[in-house]
Amino acid sequence: MHTLVSLLIGALVGWLAGKIMHSKGGLIRNIILGLVGGALGGWLGGLIGVEPTSWISSILIGIGGSCLLIWLMRKLFK
Repeated sequence: MHTLVSLLIGALVGWLAGKIMHSKGGLIRNIILGLVGGALGGWLGGLIGVEPTSWISSILIGIGGSCLLIWLMRKLFK
């Protein structure tokens, strides 16, 4: 059950980040983007001392990480 919830939140985070960054991609790409971006955001947040205190802050950190990941991918592969 926890894995399913993580995938759904990852898909939501990836979709929101894609909309913010005007990225094109399908559902699978958004899920992967959301999961990797969430991990990136959590890792970077831990480095600077920002820890999520609720599920809303976790989603916001995930969106930030996903947007950063989209930006990095554009710079690397453009």
